[in-house]
Parts: sequence; structure tokens; C-alpha cells
Amino acid sequence: MLATIDFELPAVLEAGEPPEARGLERDQVRLMVSHSRSNTIEHYRFDQLSMILQAGDVLAINTSGTLNAAIPATDASGQRFMVHLSTQLLAELWLVEVRLPHGTSSQPYRAALAGNSLNLPSGGQIDIHRGYANDGSAINRLWIASLRLPQPLPHYLAEHAKPIHYQYVAADWPNSYYQTVYATELGSAEMPSAGRAFSERLLTRLVAQGIQIAPLLLHTGVASLEDHEPPYAEWYRVPATSADLINRARADHRRVIAVGTTSVRAIESTVDQRGLVHPQAGWTELVITPEHGLQAVDGILTGLHEPKATHLAMLAALAGYQHLELCYQAALEQHYLWHEFGDLHLILP
Repeated sequence: MLATIDFELPAVLEAGEPPEARGLERDQVRLMVSHSRSNTIEHYRFDQLSMILQAGDVLAINTSGTLNAAIPATDASGQRFMVHLSTQLLAELWLVEVRLPHGTSSQPYRAALAGNSLNLPSGGQIDIHRGYANDGSAINRLWIASLRLPQPLPHYLAEHAKPIHYQYVAADWPNSYYQTVYATELGSAEMPSAGRAFSERLLTRLVAQGIQIAPLLLHTGVASLEDHEPPYAEWYRVPATSADLINRARADHRRVIAVGTTSVRAIESTVDQRGLVHPQAGWTELVITPEHGLQAVDGILTGLHEPKATHLAMLAALAGYQHLELCYQAALEQHYLWHEFGDLHLILP
């Protein structure tokens, strides 16, 4: 397990509904801004971001859209399951997580599944082949599987599936609540949520102020809160125009700020030994830790991560664990909200 930080997260600080359900616009969540070199922390509202960013800053955004990736299923005996589609692999295979319905959400299912098939709505079927870890263990969290569907995948998921959510979200919310305003291509199992708070009006204001936008793509997989294993392979694409924007900014000593850990992973997967970002597409298995470090990213806008989450190791690569512990203590004291519908944290040098 990666080194990380631990703390107690009170249930009252777990955002259980979108900010819109709390009477807020999506860009009115809270924003904690921390400076790692000075160990200073400031508190804003997210729609005040234009007061913090500077002309010439580059925002790298992940334009992956969120799938309806949770599909109800049953086995031959009628036992009910919930299948979470995680990552579409090669040769029509998928990486999936099989869970048990529990209340309004689901919980992990730990039994052996290799060689079994599950029935999906409208005659669909999922065949479980082997555990993803492939380490000889009969019990896995993630499985290699293939889907047999009666209609094309996007139409099937739109009709029979719903967005993935966990116990802290008590109700089913439409897919539109799990999309960023700049999503262009569906493919993420779970929302790249650091960008959710951006509204069209805020983006317009930032661009008019001289902030540059560098779009890229990384289709994020499932990130169950029950297990904190290192991230697995995900598909990404960094276009030439975005690589050029980032490289020019760094040459001019301007800041490159990644929106979300997914954007960090995509960018850093393309960096060469000189620190240059390259246009590239493919699968990344990069795990960013303080030992690995960051070469092309100066700041990160991210959500607040649960205790022991491996994403905290990536943040520590930028700011160090001591700074993170200070920030998370402040977030707890100031009653910031966690998870995809919660508040945000901007880490700057």
C-alpha cells in the first residue's frame, strides 16, 4: 500500500447530494487555496477563482464524460448484484467490479466469480473470465469480463444503467449531475469530479482574463472507497495543441495547473527526461508518489480525498505530506464537504 495520510472523516462532512440540491449553483461550492512553500491557507468560494489565477496560467482539463456505468444483474439463482463497468479493455473485454445492492447503493462482493455469467436487463449477459490481479487468488475486487448486449453500448447504458454512486449519496441523481460542462467524449466510469464546479460563465470569465485552457482526456475507472489499491491502467490522450500550450507556459515560467488527479496522470505520463510534454495517446500505468515527483505540473485543483486514499500520494508529490496534513486539518475544522459533490482544494506552490 502507498504511504498516505489518515484521519477521521465525520459522516456529516460527506456531501450526499449535488450542490444544486443545497440551493447552490455548481460554481458556488467552497474552495480552499493552499500554498505549499509558505504553508498558508486561504478560503474562497469557487466562483472567485478568477481572483486567484493569473493571466498566462494554463488550466489542464479532462474532457472525459461520465458513463451510466452501474448495471443491475442477477445470477442463475436470482441473487441480485450491481455491476460497475470500470475500464473498456482491448478485444471487447471490460474491467468490472461486481457488488451487492445495499440500501440505496451497493457494497463489495468478495466471493469467487471466475467462470460465472450474470444476467443483465433485456437479455444482456456478462461473462466473468478471471480476476484482474491474476495472482492465483480466487477472490478479487476487479474482474476481466465480456459483455453481450442486445443493442449498442451507449444506448444500452442510457436505458438500463445509472451513474455509479456510493453509500454517502442516498438518492439516484440523473447523469447530467455527473458531467462537467466541458465533457466531450463519454468513457469515465466515475466523474472526473475536480472539474464539476466549473460553469460556462466562470470559464468564459477566466478565458477573458487571459487564462489558457489545455484540454486532454483520461477515462477514469472505478475508485471504490473500500479498497485503496494503487490506480490501474487507464486510457488517455494528450493532443498536440495542449502539449504545446503546457510546454510554452513552462518555458515562460508560467503556471500549469491540472484540474484533477486524472489530468495530472495524463500529463505526467507523456513527459520526457527534459520535462517536455508530448502529444500522446494510449494506456498509462503511472503511479505518482513523492519519490516519483512531478515534472510538468505546478498546481492541482482537486476534491477532498477520503482517509488513506492513494490519490493523496500524488498530492504529496506536489506539496508534501506535512502540508497536506495541515490542509486537511483546516478542511475538517472549517467543515468542508468531501467527495464528488463536495468542495475543492487548489494547491499552489
